[in-house]
Parts: sequence; structure tokens; C-alpha cells
Amino acid sequence: MAQPVATSGATSGAPRVATRRGTELFMLVCSAFIVTFALVLVELAQEQTVTRELFYYGFAFLALYGAAHFGVRRWAPYADPLILPLVSLINGMGLVMLHRLDLAPVVGAPFTGKQIIFTTAGVVLFILVLVLVKDHRTLAQYGYTCGFVGLALLALPGLLPSSISEANGAKLWINLGFLSIQPGEFAKILLLVFFASFLVSKRELFTTAGKRFLGVDWPRPRDLMPVIVAWFLSIGIVVLEKDLGTSLLFFGIVLVMIYIATERAVWVFLGMAMFGLGCVVAFNLFAHVQARVNTWLDPLAEGAQNDQLRTGLFGMANGGIGGSGLGSGMPNLTSWAVSDFIISAIGEEIGLVGLMALLMVYLLLMMRGLRSALAVRDSFGKLFAGGLSFTIALQLFVVAGGVTGLIPMTGLTAPFLAAGGSSMLANYVLVALLLRISDAARRPQAPAKPKPKQAPIAEAHTELVERPR
Repeated sequence: MAQPVATSGATSGAPRVATRRGTELFMLVCSAFIVTFALVLVELAQEQTVTRELFYYGFAFLALYGAAHFGVRRWAPYADPLILPLVSLINGMGLVMLHRLDLAPVVGAPFTGKQIIFTTAGVVLFILVLVLVKDHRTLAQYGYTCGFVGLALLALPGLLPSSISEANGAKLWINLGFLSIQPGEFAKILLLVFFASFLVSKRELFTTAGKRFLGVDWPRPRDLMPVIVAWFLSIGIVVLEKDLGTSLLFFGIVLVMIYIATERAVWVFLGMAMFGLGCVVAFNLFAHVQARVNTWLDPLAEGAQNDQLRTGLFGMANGGIGGSGLGSGMPNLTSWAVSDFIISAIGEEIGLVGLMALLMVYLLLMMRGLRSALAVRDSFGKLFAGGLSFTIALQLFVVAGGVTGLIPMTGLTAPFLAAGGSSMLANYVLVALLLRISDAARRPQAPAKPKPKQAPIAEAHTELVERPR
């Protein structure tokens, strides 16, 4: 993060700091230009002509993020100037790929129009969070409420009938016909608030050393309760909702936040060992876990369940280093290329180089979030911002690792990139909270009032000091 720059003409009370809002607006314009140019390439390759509507899309994209920029300028003027442009570029590349898939025969198309509606709703929610949450520290007062609501949202799809909660083998949804939401996307933010407030208030409890064994200070059994609760919840998600991705994401977030709060690596090793043991037990008991692992071990084997990963891998191999070109590949051959495998589709069309550039944009977004966590002054803000940033990183790792065969496939989708309303809305809330914390980190502090001078010792009153017992 850029260090606050004191400028001339500082007013009394606090030094003036460059807000960098002009830089943010310039980068948003650059992002809109890149997205519009990519849309032009897609239409030239697919339709051999460019429609006027594309430029309307470009201006609409700029107007949408112009509104978000106005919200930041008005309600979080000292926020990090790079976070919003990075989000707009990722979101824009997702729209480009969805438009490209709409031009090909894909079951369920078109997706671009729905995604634009979700993006608009996400930006509105983003501005509302900035307006309503004026100080991120107020969230800590509702830690237990957020934890209870988050757990209820997380468990709800697993308890509902499969007819309204199950899709593609995972019970993650609440489908009411006219409305379909994935409550787990919002639950992760609420649980982040709970764990951040809980760990800050109980930090001394977790740093208390237990018995020393094998050269390591192990925590006391009663201090293990947060890890044990997180472990039971993650295993419960696998059993009830058949969702490996949410289970891994949830448990990883808890472990990282405990590590940030205590700075003791033993928690991470202990948590990973417990999660590994739970996965072994789940693999031996549940068929859906065995199917995911077997697909991961042999993606080229015959069978319909391997078809998605197999075609995705062949698509990326077809793209190679430089890619087939926007609009010139065949990403529509892969099932669910608009959501779970959109990274595979992008890798086919812009190649390894383009995919690495996109992952670097995600990495920059995470780094700006972590820098805000380092710069903010309160412990809750540090832990909360660290958890929000790590959520983006871990979710991307799980998605990219699944489509490339590094880890078993999960049901998670790439943030801001894949089609989906719940994920889009929840991630815009996440970014708004991150910007709120970065605003607090970069906002200049009023200088402390000078302390009154003490009277000379000869004129001071005599005080009776009690001997410490």
C-alpha cells in the first residue's frame, strides 16, 4: 500500500493524505477499455462483424463501476485505490468469456444478461455496505449473532429436502422456483466476523502453552475447542451437503485465522492432520467422495463422470502457451464451462500466459487486502481483513487446483469470474468490507492532544504510595 503522502496546505488537526481516487478512476477506464476490446475480438472471431451493442456494453460497464467509484469516493475516500479496478477487470473478463460461450451452443444460454443483472445487484449491495458499515469495528459487537446466523445458513441446505436443495449431487441451494440462492456464500462472511471477534477476545486462551511433547508446546485439550468445532462442521458439510469445496474452504479459513491470532504453527499442523483424518474416513464411508477422488486419480479413464475434467484438460492443452485466441477455441465442449470450469475455458482461449496474467490479478487483489490488514491499527480489523483476503486466495486455489487436476474437483466457483448470483453478491460484500478496513488503515489520524505539563517537583503535592504486596 502506498504510504500516506502529506501534501502542502495541511489543515489543522490532521495532515492531508492523497486519497488516490483519480488513480482509481483512471484504472477503471483502462479496465473498461480492455473489456470492450476483448468483446470486440470475441465478436470478430465468432460473427466476423462488430455490433454497435458492444460499445454500449463498454459504456454500461464503465458507468456501473463509475457508480461504485462514486460510492468509494463518497463513503470510503481513503480506501485502497487498486482493489476496485482489480475486481472490475476480473469481473469484466468473466463477462467476456460468458458472452463468448453465449455465441456457441451451450445448454442454458444465454448467461451474459443474467450476469450483468447480478453484477449490477452486487454493485448496489457494495455501495449499501459502504453506507451502512461506517466503522468495521462495530461488526465485532455482533460476533456471536453473526456466528449463529452463519451456522444456520450453512446447515440449512443440508437439512432441506433434496428436491429444493440439491443440484449436481451437492446440497448447496435453496431453490424456490422464482429465486435460487446459495446461503453458504453469505455464511462464510458471517463466520469470518464471528471467528475474528472470538479470537481477538480470547487470544490469551489460545496462546497458553500446554504440555511440551516432541519439542512442541501443544495446546491444552480445552483450548482445542474452536478447531474441534470447525472440524465437526467441515465434516458435517461433506456428509450432509456432499460439498468438498465448502468444507475445505471453511476449515482452511478457521485454521489461518487461528494462526494469525496466535502465530503458532502447531495449530496449522494439528488442524491439517485432523482434516486429513476426516477425509480418509469420509472416503471410506461415502460414495460421492470416492467418485471425486477416483476422477482426480485417473481423469482420462472411461466414464461419464470423468468427462468434465477430461475435456477441460484437453481444452487447456489445445490452448497451449499462447491460446487459441478469444472466440477461436471450443470451450463449449466442456460441461459447466460457464461456472465450475470457466478457468479452463479462459485457459484454452488466452493460453497459459493469459491465464497466469489473470491469476496475477487475483494475487494482487489478495496482496492489497493483506496490506490493508497489516496497516489497520485494531486487532479485529487485522484478523478480519486477513481472513477476507485469504478467503479469495483459498477459493481460487481450490477452483484452479480442481480444473487442472492438482486436487480433487469441488463445487466452488472462481470469485467474480463464474456465472452465479449468490457468489457475485457475497463477494461484492466481501470487497466492500475490505475497502472499509483499508479506508480505516489509510485514513490520517488526528494528532494526540499534548499532555499537560506536570508541576515542578518542589510544588507537587505529596502522595502516599502503597508498598506492593
